[in-house]
Amino acid sequence: MTDPKITALESELRATRAQLAATVDELTTRLDPRRQASEAVENGRRLVRDAVGNDPHTDPNARQRARVILGVAGAAVGLVVAGIVRKL
Repeated sequence: MTDPKITALESELRATRAQLAATVDELTTRLDPRRQASEAVENGRRLVRDAVGNDPHTDPNARQRARVILGVAGAAVGLVVAGIVRKL
């Protein structure tokens, strides 16, 4: 005859292990470099599509945000290039 407390603890331990395994699997998926790269590419494409404004369903706030982000990124690249050229 097994003690009910031990049975309950074993059951809780199995559930905790299953939860931990699911968490590890999810983290492994989220941290996969290929997945992160493909998400970054897709986010970049979406940003450009929003900034260009070809989609009439694009939220105006998203369009403005995309244009600001691309403008800041362009300015940063310009400053880096100017700094490199200046050192030459």
